[in-house]
Amino acid sequence: MDKTYSDRFWESPDGLKLHYRDYPGREDRPPILCLHGLTRNARDFSEVAGRLSGDWRVVVPEMRGRGNSEYAKDSNTYKPATYIADLEELLAELGIARFVSIGTSMGGLMTMMMAAHNPSRLLGAVLNDVGPDIDPVGLARISEYVGQGRSFPTWMHAAQALQEVHGGAHPGFDLEDWLAMAKRGMCVQQNGRIAFDYDMSIADPFSQGDGAAPPDLWPAFDALKRVPLLVVRGGLSDLLSAEAAGKMRQRHGEAELVTIDNVGHAPLLEEPEAVAAIDRLLARVA
Repeated sequence: MDKTYSDRFWESPDGLKLHYRDYPGREDRPPILCLHGLTRNARDFSEVAGRLSGDWRVVVPEMRGRGNSEYAKDSNTYKPATYIADLEELLAELGIARFVSIGTSMGGLMTMMMAAHNPSRLLGAVLNDVGPDIDPVGLARISEYVGQGRSFPTWMHAAQALQEVHGGAHPGFDLEDWLAMAKRGMCVQQNGRIAFDYDMSIADPFSQGDGAAPPDLWPAFDALKRVPLLVVRGGLSDLLSAEAAGKMRQRHGEAELVTIDNVGHAPLLEEPEAVAAIDRLLARVA
């Protein structure tokens, strides 16, 4: 469902060449900014952006060190505050003053942090399986695999490796699903082996507790109170608990909370419940 998009680049404040996908859409509507998770890239939003494009312009940046974006010279810059500074350069270059944000995991943290700085810029937000309270169980699980430079001889081996690590989060996946996930998150290297499509050094600040999120994100979340908000939670999530998600809905007052059953961290946003909920949010924005 991945419709036509343009591969474009912008320059970060410290001189890195960063990549984004630009899907065309109606100029009388605000653009949608899709923000990926810690070890992910723009391909994660292929289905989402492809479905929404035409009716909406969709911009999908790849954070430094991921996908086709240049790797950072200093691994200490692999943290949300730096990613947001990079995004500010892109938004200024594109002349985007107001937008809708769809953020998965780390991308959701960035959405809240941007809201804290200037909530009036956000015309709608989707927080996918993340919130101000992050379950330490999920963080510990992520720390076990992030930055491990494994490689595989075939896509089948890569898919099986993903299933071993993430099978509990997607118990309904079949082999084709795991292959698709592998091709989203990995790439063929020059030596012909298949490896994860990110700089392993992103694990450095994360392992030091400096690459996840600020210690108290509730003030940032509260900045979204006047913004149409959708919270998507995986029913099996170990990063966003049911209690934390319920608190988010109650504290916001008008947020919609959708739980995707039999899915952990994180929903793909291609599930029928997520698709319908995103459409409801965008109908409010439109």
